[in-house]
Amino acid sequence: MDPEAGSVTWESRLKFYKTTLSLAYQSFGVVYGDLSTSPIYVYKSTFSGRLRLHEEDDEILGVLSLVFWTLTLIPLCKYIIFVLGADDDGEGGTFALYSLLCRRAKLGLLSASDAPDDDISAYNSGLTRKETVASSILKKFLDKHHSSRLVLLLVVLLGTSMVIGDGILTPSMSVLSAINGIKIKATGLSETYTALIACVVLVGLFALQHFGTRRVGFLFAPILLAWLFCISVIGIYNIIHWNPHVISALSPYYTYNFFKKAGRDGWSSLGGVVLCITGAEAMFADLGHFSQLSIRIAFTVVVYPCLILAYMGEAAYLSKHKEDLQRSFYKSIPEVVFWPVFIIATLATAVASQAIISATFSIISQCRALKCFPRVKVVHTSNHIHGQIYIPEVNWILMVLCLAVVASYRDTDTIGNAYGLAVITVMLVTTCLMFLVIVMVWKRNILGALAFLVVFGSLEFFYFSACLAKVPKGGWFPLIFSLIVLSTMCVWHYGTLKKQAYESHNRVCLDMLLRVGPNLGINRVPGIGLIYSNVATGVPPMFAHFVTNFPAFHRILIFVTLQTLTVPKVPANQRFVISRIGPPEFCLFQCVVRYGYKDQRKDSHDFESHLVETMADFLQCCSDDGELRVFEREFALNQQQSSPPEDVAALMLENVVSTGSSKKKVRFRGVGRSKELEDLTEARESGLAYMMGSTCVLASETSSYLKKFVINVFYGFLRQNCRRPATALGVPHTSLIEVGMVYRV
Repeated sequence: MDPEAGSVTWESRLKFYKTTLSLAYQSFGVVYGDLSTSPIYVYKSTFSGRLRLHEEDDEILGVLSLVFWTLTLIPLCKYIIFVLGADDDGEGGTFALYSLLCRRAKLGLLSASDAPDDDISAYNSGLTRKETVASSILKKFLDKHHSSRLVLLLVVLLGTSMVIGDGILTPSMSVLSAINGIKIKATGLSETYTALIACVVLVGLFALQHFGTRRVGFLFAPILLAWLFCISVIGIYNIIHWNPHVISALSPYYTYNFFKKAGRDGWSSLGGVVLCITGAEAMFADLGHFSQLSIRIAFTVVVYPCLILAYMGEAAYLSKHKEDLQRSFYKSIPEVVFWPVFIIATLATAVASQAIISATFSIISQCRALKCFPRVKVVHTSNHIHGQIYIPEVNWILMVLCLAVVASYRDTDTIGNAYGLAVITVMLVTTCLMFLVIVMVWKRNILGALAFLVVFGSLEFFYFSACLAKVPKGGWFPLIFSLIVLSTMCVWHYGTLKKQAYESHNRVCLDMLLRVGPNLGINRVPGIGLIYSNVATGVPPMFAHFVTNFPAFHRILIFVTLQTLTVPKVPANQRFVISRIGPPEFCLFQCVVRYGYKDQRKDSHDFESHLVETMADFLQCCSDDGELRVFEREFALNQQQSSPPEDVAALMLENVVSTGSSKKKVRFRGVGRSKELEDLTEARESGLAYMMGSTCVLASETSSYLKKFVINVFYGFLRQNCRRPATALGVPHTSLIEVGMVYRV
């Protein structure tokens, strides 16, 4: 036995435990805010309909039993045990499940078909299991019926739209519920004034978003832990002081007895009970910032027992004070600690709102990366945690909509009806996607997948049906809002696909362009020209249009195509794919730049530096046959210090060249400068210019009226009011060349 080896193992385990516990602590302030503040409004919303309390405690104990089993089955069993295991290279959320299906089962419609992605390590990660009969049948069916893939994409976008709707309803519901606690002490305060106070808090909350989660994040976890401690201690006090018998409600018999006696009114009350699991989806959606084990420890050890105690304590108080039903949470707080708990509750609801706002920013950023959302400005507020972002346009739109919801409704019962429908719809979408993941990605037995779908799907559909019944009473809001967002994403994605299809269909063969070049009198000017387009092979029509009208281009020309793949992140050493176009003397290259849907786009200066470095590597070690090469660079010098691009050729390099899936190692020292490297250095010193298309996309004359409306009006409106491609990519205005064209799609 080697004692040193044992010591190293123990130290690594200790470090792992410390890291996991640290992540579990941090998760309180990011993941569990919404879920932990739900006791403020669950009982009030549940009894806001026709369900009434009687002298017996059957209704109270029945609702408590429903809350207990709902928290046990959905957050604990479904998410903690099953769904967290369906991560996509450590990332979670609706897009993570869809990403798994895109890569492992080839069901996606969002990834580029001509993307050279076979060598991406994330695509080939994970265990490959043998196809089962069920997975083969499902795959053949989805391959045969293209419309089924379209339905799958629409379901994913629907779930995404509902999550964005949560970004409006969560701050409105949480903050207004907390502010309503003032009425306990100021009984004469009207709903108008409480709504006004809530609006002021919301304005302040959204105004602070531009500072980023990083600067205030250290406050979140202590606030949530203090909140959980308060509601659990108050819950224990109320159980002991008012009615210890409520512990018996943990038996499923009380759920059965509740529906037996309440009947249709009991079913209708499920629209309020479902609010006890608001925020459960965040455990999976925010998985990328933490780990499976840390999320599981935080929920099972702290959050779950504290919430159960809080709901039991409030039920115990209600059993003796049925007249306080509409204000039961704040009424159940002992007088001596009312104001401290009220302050903590207000801070906790702000934390809950912050969490869902950040999640909304994250999911919109993913949609934008996969060309399902118009271009918006994404500001990274942290250099260490990529997920901490800020989107100004989305922030102010959310604020206006939150203020409109609070000012128009002024009542948490109506907002709760809308809130519950949005929450349960997202969970139902996750359950359906998990069924496909279990069968087609994990390749498990079909009976196990069906059991998962039946148990959790039927329970969630039961809640979903109750929430649908409340559409006339406020539940219409998430439906209308999600329909607007879904339409926006579908039209943007459809218009973008049509635009890319036009460019691919009308691309020009480079050989033909070079043959007619002498007749056009094409001149080569000093510098490097980056031609941005969606065409991965050939010459985009925009560039051909430019050359025929202005026969000149730069000494070194690089056709750049940006592609977002259905993986969370692409390794930096696999980002660039460079190939040569034509003979070496033409100095023409094709560069495909690959990003994951959660990758951070570098600014133009960093992008230029990395591109020129990769070009230098390519010129040093590739042959002149123009084959596709992917480079993984290992600098012999200090990798932490990036050298100026003009000095790249002088670096001592050790290169690894990989072609397709096979890899060959070529080791040498770059001594001196070749002619092409000298040309690259001189061109870099002469300057770098960007060329992009300024296109007007219109439907063809023979198109239907619906297509003309979608392309000419809806898609045209979105293109005119979103950020320009050059601005979104951070291209300097002084180096930009825009070429105007009309695309008839």
